[in-house]
Amino acid sequence: QVQLVESGGGLVQPGESLRLSCAASGSIFSVDDMAWYRQTPGKERELTATITRGGGTRYGDSVKGRFAISRDNAKNTVYLQMNSLNPEDTAVYYCNAEIFAPSGAFYDYWGKGTLVTVSS
Repeated sequence: QVQLVESGGGLVQPGESLRLSCAASGSIFSVDDMAWYRQTPGKERELTATITRGGGTRYGDSVKGRFAISRDNAKNTVYLQMNSLNPEDTAVYYCNAEIFAPSGAFYDYWGKGTLVTVSS
């Protein structure tokens, strides 16, 4: 079994920063792409940022230049540094990881989400 556990969410004021973390643990051979998505009530989950095992990154248009995704392969952990936050960034942020099990099977896992609220 594999678990993704997010942390770092909370309440911040506009213009402030937050750093989210997501650690994968369990029966893992290797972790391929990792990503952050976000979702607000009544809307579909949208891609925020993604990073390959080699460090290649891609961002959603609304966060380019403000957010930075990074990872520590030794710790199977992905981070999302969020700067210049605004109220439109308020959402539940979900971690996603593509994981190879020791058996060779390939799975797509999701965390339970962490709430980020940007409000004055």
